[in-house]
Amino acid sequence: MKLQYIAIALVALLLTSCNDFLDIRPTGKVIAQTGEEYRALLTYVYDHIPEDRGLTTLRSDEMAADASTLTGYDYDSYFDIWNWTDYNRNPTSLYFGWRRYYHTCYIANYVIEHQSEITDATDAEIKQLVGESYMLRAYMHFLLVNLYAPAYTNCEPETTRGIPLQLKADVNAILRCSSVAKVYKQILDDIETAEDYMNVEKWEKGYSYRFSKNTVSALRARVALYMGNWKLAFDEAENVLDLYPDLQDLSSSTTVKPISYESVESIMALEQVITTNISALGYVNPELLSMYRTGDQRKSTYFKAKTIKQWVLRKEKDNFDKERCTFRAGEFYLIAAEAANELGETADALKYIKALMQKRYKPNNYTTYSAALDGLDQDALRVEIAAERQREMAYQGHRWFDLRRTTQPEIIKVYTLADKTEETYTLEQSDERYTLRFPQEAVEANPELEIWNN
Repeated sequence: MKLQYIAIALVALLLTSCNDFLDIRPTGKVIAQTGEEYRALLTYVYDHIPEDRGLTTLRSDEMAADASTLTGYDYDSYFDIWNWTDYNRNPTSLYFGWRRYYHTCYIANYVIEHQSEITDATDAEIKQLVGESYMLRAYMHFLLVNLYAPAYTNCEPETTRGIPLQLKADVNAILRCSSVAKVYKQILDDIETAEDYMNVEKWEKGYSYRFSKNTVSALRARVALYMGNWKLAFDEAENVLDLYPDLQDLSSSTTVKPISYESVESIMALEQVITTNISALGYVNPELLSMYRTGDQRKSTYFKAKTIKQWVLRKEKDNFDKERCTFRAGEFYLIAAEAANELGETADALKYIKALMQKRYKPNNYTTYSAALDGLDQDALRVEIAAERQREMAYQGHRWFDLRRTTQPEIIKVYTLADKTEETYTLEQSDERYTLRFPQEAVEANPELEIWNN
C-alpha cells in the first residue's frame, strides 16, 4: 500500500494545528524536535483514534433498529453497517476506519525511528514516548486485524491472510498483507518492547488516555484471549487485577457507570465507548434486555425505557463524554474467569466470576445466582461466563469481536418500515461477513494490497 496520503495528512494536520513549535524546513517536511513537540504529536494521535469499537455495536446483535430510529442522513450513513451490506454499499454509507489506523502507525514509527534526535527531554521522558508509540502501533494493528482479517481462533493463522503491517515511517512503502499469525506475533513483540521502554506506571486522571506501564498486561491479556492462549490470558489478567482489583459497586444504587473514566475500575480511558450519534440510531435488542435477571443492577445502570417496548442507553446530561474506556477492571475478571475455565481450573473461574457478580447484583439475588454456579461442568460454566460477559460488556465495543472469536452464530435482524412491513436480514453461521472487506479506495490505491506472503 502506497502511503503518500498518510504523509500528506500528517503535514496537513500539523500545518493547520496552530502550534507555534512546528517548524517548516526547506525540504517541505514538518519536523518535531523537542520532547514537548513529540508529546504533542502523540496527543494529536490519541485524540483521533477511530471510534470503530463503538461502531461495531451496530454490526453485532446488540442494537435493534426500525424506520422510526434510522431516518434521513443516519439511514443513508449507517443502515448498510447494521444489516451487513458490504458489497454494493450505498455511496453515502460510512465504513470502518483504515487510513487513521495507518496514520497512527506512521507517527508511532516516526517517533520510534527519531528517538535519538529528541531534545529538551530527559532519558525517561524519551523512553516513555517511544514505549507509548510501540503500544499505539500494537493496538492499531490489533484493531485492524480483528476488523479486516478472520478471527485467529476460527482460521489457520499461519496460512490465512491478515492485514498489512506498517513498521516503518516510509511514505513510499508498498505494503502487502502478512498472515494472521505474523500480525499477532508482531503485536506481542511490540507490547514486549513497549514494556522495556515505558516507565510511567499510571497516569493521573485527565491523562489516562495515554498508555502506561500498567496497561501492558491489559493489552497482552486481551490479545491472548483473542488468540485462545488461555495460560497467557489468565496470567496477564491476574497481573492486571493485582494492580486494579476494585470494581464499581452496583449492588446498591450508584450514579457512576463502570465504563466512566471516573469509575474506580478505570485503567485506560482512550476511546469513547459509544457516541451520542451512534446510540440514537436504534434501541436495545429485546433479546439482550431479557438476559438481565432480577436484581441485576446493570440493566437500570446501562439502560432506560424510552417507550413501553423500547429501551435505550442511559446517558448523563445528554452525552457520553465521560464514558471513555479502553481497559477497566471488570473486563479482566471476565478474562480470568473464561481462561481459568478453559484451563480446567474451576475454582479460579468461580472465584473471578463470582467476584464480579457480587458487585453487579443485589445481595439476595447474588446469593441465589452464585450458588447455582457451583457444581457446573466446564461446558455449562462456559455458557454462564459468556452470558455474564454479554451482560457486563453490553454496548461497550466488545460484542462483535466476541462473536467473531467464538461461535460466529447466525444473527437475524428484522427492520420495520414506516408502513409496518418488515425486512429480514440474516448473517449466516460463520458468514464471511464476520470479516470486513478492505476499503475499496485502499484497494484501488494499491491493487497489490491483498497479496501476501506466508
